[in-house]
Amino acid sequence: MQINSQFKTVALVGRSQTQGIGEPLLALARCISKLGFDVVFEAQTAEEIGVTDYPALRPAEIGARADVAVVLGGDGTMLGIGRQLAPYRTPLIGINHGRLGFITDIPFSDMQEVVPQLLAGSFEREERMLLEARIMRDREPIYHALAFNDVVVNRSGFSGMAELRVHVDGRFMYNQRSDGLIVATPTGSTAYALSSSGPILHPRLQGIVLVPIAPHALSNRPIVLPDDSNVGIQIVAGRDVNVNFDMQSFTALQLGDVIEVRRSLHTVPVLHPVGYSYYATLRKKLHWNEHPALQNDAPED
Repeated sequence: MQINSQFKTVALVGRSQTQGIGEPLLALARCISKLGFDVVFEAQTAEEIGVTDYPALRPAEIGARADVAVVLGGDGTMLGIGRQLAPYRTPLIGINHGRLGFITDIPFSDMQEVVPQLLAGSFEREERMLLEARIMRDREPIYHALAFNDVVVNRSGFSGMAELRVHVDGRFMYNQRSDGLIVATPTGSTAYALSSSGPILHPRLQGIVLVPIAPHALSNRPIVLPDDSNVGIQIVAGRDVNVNFDMQSFTALQLGDVIEVRRSLHTVPVLHPVGYSYYATLRKKLHWNEHPALQNDAPED
């Protein structure tokens, strides 16, 4: 393959603590190196699989030195490295080594064929939005985090319902008694929000969706807000209420705490193969049109 690419240095990131992932990653590294690219490994990945032939870099160093990051894993791996590399605008290429894989869209079996094509410049680029959130206590910020999928305020499994007071752009929306509230990006609309009966948002929509978790009143429904909205969620009542960011970082909340959520200034560039279809991904992952007769009648993308 003739290489005339905007990329020079390629970082490889693997799913953490995954048996058997080392050899595929090293095979991909050799494949990419032979094409003339400089290859580096994310430091934790390198340590876990025993890489010694390639430089091992921390995420901040990858952001400073690498032109693109290839991620072998599931969506969780993409979410984690995406948050860390977002300030550096490092594009991501996702290879599915997990189960669902809404944003890791390259099949594992095709990676040595497809990844070189993307690195050579044959790709479709998509910008995925992030959320940024901070926890305010007595009007002072005590915690700040980014979220690729969602910010989730919820009660523990052993406590009663929480009461939340929600404001949007400084205007009161409602008081809600529920198990919690999900604030999700379009990327996160197919995660926890979807399992709580929220709508699917196309990634280009750039909205923010609020999805109640098991609300006491059935009239509390999901709502999609403009992407420039500022959401405030105050803890009015309830015990053992927590907030999670992409289900990774976790913070216990006190009564009166306010979680402020808005769109981040950072985005995550994701590179897809030419011809990528978001609708094909939804069909495959959500098992739409599974009936053989319907599948036969479906047009190709």
